[in-house]
Order: sequence, then C-alpha cells, then structure tokens
Amino acid sequence: MPLHYVGIRVTDLDRSVRFYTRTLGLRVKIRGQDRRGGRGVWVGLEDPVSHAKLELNWYPAGSSFATDYAAGESLDHIGFSLGRVSRRELEREYARLLEAGAKPTAMTPARTEGWMACVADPDGIWIEIFRWPTPAERRKTRPRRNDLSRST
Repeated sequence: MPLHYVGIRVTDLDRSVRFYTRTLGLRVKIRGQDRRGGRGVWVGLEDPVSHAKLELNWYPAGSSFATDYAAGESLDHIGFSLGRVSRRELEREYARLLEAGAKPTAMTPARTEGWMACVADPDGIWIEIFRWPTPAERRKTRPRRNDLSRST
C-alpha cells in the first residue's frame, strides 16, 4: 500500500494553514472534520511541484486525541491509502497489520463505518489506513436524476 501523506498535530489550525501555504507554498487540497467521531478538524495540503502531502490536525479540548502538546513531538499519524477498495478489503488489511504485530487503537473499521482504521507501530506512532469509496458505493450515495427533479 502506498504512503499517501504524513499528519502532524497543530495548536492553531488557521495559523498553521497560513504558514504552510504562504511561507512554504503548499496548497490546500481538502478540508474536513470528524468531531462526531471524537476527532477534530483537518486540512490536507499538497506541494504543487513534488505532490507530497501533509495533513494538519487540530483537536478541540475534550477530544481523546487532544493530549498534552510538546513542541517537536507533533507527529500525529502516517496515512497509507488502500485506493478504491471495499470495506471488507480495509478490514482484511487491518487484521493483517494486527497479526503482524501492530497494536490496535480506538480507531477501528467498525468505529469509522469502514472508511479508515489506525494501528500503532512498535513505538506507538499511529499508522492510518484508509480507502476511497468504490464506484458502487459512490453510486449508492448519489441522488438519482428523478429524485432531483421531484417537487415536494
């Protein structure tokens, strides 16, 4: 599975986005949040030349991920993409990593509705594996044309 990005934890998301975009020239590619799932807000950045990716993660007080912050120790996780695979394939890869000695974390396929999971490496660094929706899943979530034209 290919390395997709590295995620770092930041204390001020807006300030960090400004620094990485204005000072280092990275571009914002995606933004998201998962407060409902116990996580925080994230911004995906990309270098326009190398296409290397960096994810900035900010966690609100009360999040289980909002641990004490120590400068220089802000590696949050390393993300590996499985590509456009099924939930079952993500679950198989998660099980394979656990069988190979990775340690489980609270972010299991069941907790994330099958779109990602995290394990810890031997030093406790989180490794995220994630997948993109399959074409069949994308079709299921798109409204049908007829549904869009109906008036209520």
